[in-house]
Amino acid sequence: MTVTGDGTTGGSSAPTPEEIGANYDQFTDLYGLTIGDVGLHIGMWSEPGERAPASTLGDLANLAQERQTGYHVETLGLRPDEHLLDIGCGTGVPAVRFAQRTGCRVTGINVSREHLARAEGAARAAGVEDRVAFRYGNAMDIDFPDGTFDAALSIDVYAHLSDRQRAFHEAARVLRPGGRFLMSEFTVRGTPTREALDAYLQVWRCMPPTTPAENIDRAANAGLELVRVEDMTQNCAFSGELMGLLYRDRHDEIVERYGAELVARMDAAVPLVRSFIHHNLGSYLFLFRKPA
Repeated sequence: MTVTGDGTTGGSSAPTPEEIGANYDQFTDLYGLTIGDVGLHIGMWSEPGERAPASTLGDLANLAQERQTGYHVETLGLRPDEHLLDIGCGTGVPAVRFAQRTGCRVTGINVSREHLARAEGAARAAGVEDRVAFRYGNAMDIDFPDGTFDAALSIDVYAHLSDRQRAFHEAARVLRPGGRFLMSEFTVRGTPTREALDAYLQVWRCMPPTTPAENIDRAANAGLELVRVEDMTQNCAFSGELMGLLYRDRHDEIVERYGAELVARMDAAVPLVRSFIHHNLGSYLFLFRKPA
């Protein structure tokens, strides 16, 4: 089909107002189910001129991660002369962003050798390897002296830990007096089915979700004062939906990477995990402070 100079399409005539109206009469519910029912418009997934506009589901996921990191940078408010410990640093991009945007030094620790290798590559690619370093490290047994860091960060890490209380004590120990600790923790909402909860625990290799009150109590037991707490649960449901869509969209790539046998087991678990995240998973962001 081609567009002619007067705006009509070759092979068909331009729709009349009556036809446009009839189309919306028939398909408004469909549009609402597929693109949203606020205005039946294209959503602003990224702002004009943004460095990495979202044009695919993968782009959208990455953009959300970047925005989350930006929020963490603003919340911690680090200075160039400060040293941040990134506990469970993942593939290193958040640590790199902290260094780029604040000028601070960052040390990241992780129990994944693959993540550490990618993190070192991210620091080199960004040209910040003089201020950003990574090493193998366990959140429940941090291999640094007392009072080494001005601040610590741990996002979606404590959910994996068998002894969260010990991890809080370790984070508090390596902070200097007055140091800040920004961390997030998953929480449970409602009463999930045993099947859905088990699938979530198995896929993410984590412990059962806790409650915000338990998290605050553990921090207090470690000598940390609560400065700020924010309910971030609104982001969980969509993250689960996006995960499910990307899993389906990239299924062939996943089979090629992991093999048909393992993916067959994933196929059974992913819908349960998606349902658990949508209906039963919460998330809170906490800012703590070590008393001066």
